Amino acid sequence: MSQPSNKPTLTPQFCFNETALRVDFLRLSRATIDDSIIQNLNALVTPAREGFDPSSTAERQVQPPRRRPIDPATCQGFKEKVLFQSWQTRSDVLNYCAGVALDPMDPDLVLREAETAKDRERVVDERLDPYSGRFFPREARTESLGNLIRNERGVEGIVRARTWALVTERCGDVGVRWEEALNRWRESTEAR
Repeated sequence: MSQPSNKPTLTPQFCFNETALRVDFLRLSRATIDDSIIQNLNALVTPAREGFDPSSTAERQVQPPRRRPIDPATCQGFKEKVLFQSWQTRSDVLNYCAGVALDPMDPDLVLREAETAKDRERVVDERLDPYSGRFFPREARTESLGNLIRNERGVEGIVRARTWALVTERCGDVGVRWEEALNRWRESTEAR
């Protein structure tokens, strides 16, 4: 069985480092749990008790083979110990970084204001440089981080919906949305 994602040390530097946040943590976490959900679910199935039957290959199978059911207790254990744990870890990181993005004390603010003042004072002949009249201020790091977090939350919703559809198909939790299942899990872990 896969292991849930390890929670990184949460610091503002971690959040502002897009490579560490997006690639090293979010993509790796999604790849090990959500992107390989079919393999993870197949690993929960107990191997066949009877041996291989050579007659099963004598005729072409027109219908797709029925998937073997997963033991409900095993499936529930996977959801509680691996799936929901990974989702919660990613939610915690995204929530922390969203808080960092809302912090009004952006360390680059002073530098950006100095650049803005310097660029406004510049005098350049537009005949020599037609683009000198345009001024493109840099986006604040906090704004950039906020946009990244917003995008990653959207991706997270899509990934979770896709994963949950496969989990419900194999485990039989039909009719329960992933948000409801995750909230129930959160409530049960808080009660412990």
